[in-house]
Amino acid sequence: MATNLSIDPTLLAKALELSGEKTKKATVNMALREFIARREQKKLRELFGRLEWSADFDYKRERTRA
Repeated sequence: MATNLSIDPTLLAKALELSGEKTKKATVNMALREFIARREQKKLRELFGRLEWSADFDYKRERTRA
């Protein structure tokens, strides 16, 4: 899918330098992957402290197939 974007050249140059990628396309793709990963991690972090754990839960027993 071809897309024309107006990207701040200063930001793109800095991202290209920091990423170590050889092309602008690869840099933008890497940045998008990292953006998505961070947002997904943020959703997981919001669960910390909200889940109740049972101290006597035997996780190894749950691995066995019945």
